[in-house]
Amino acid sequence: IQGTGAFATRAIKKGTRIIEYLGQRITWRTADKRYDDDKMGRHHTFLFTVDDKIVIDAAVNGNNARFLNHSCDGNCEAITERKRIFIEARKSIKPGEELLYDYQYERSDDHTEEDEKFYECRCGSPKCRGTILAPKKADD
Repeated sequence: IQGTGAFATRAIKKGTRIIEYLGQRITWRTADKRYDDDKMGRHHTFLFTVDDKIVIDAAVNGNNARFLNHSCDGNCEAITERKRIFIEARKSIKPGEELLYDYQYERSDDHTEEDEKFYECRCGSPKCRGTILAPKKADD
């Protein structure tokens, strides 16, 4: 979706912890100052939410986990454990397959159609919901 992605170099069994998402740990306030969505032509950051106060910015001291692209039906998933983020295989993955997980960006109550377009998804999955935002809640 954004870049060249990350690909399996060997077979990976379902449930395998593949990589930890690393980078500089910063506050959301700092992240908002660094990355102004209103000034971006399209959304592209390496931010990963840890909790309501801390975010990991993998653009600073990050590792290869930052290259994993989004898919609405990815073969990996992000797991939070003790304020650390890990990427694990949710399916068995063959060598050469792209490693993908659902970004599920937090959806606020005031997201507009413009936001949906800004966070548009083109993953190509038959299960694509059209956005990298988290799925809408049942009562939305």
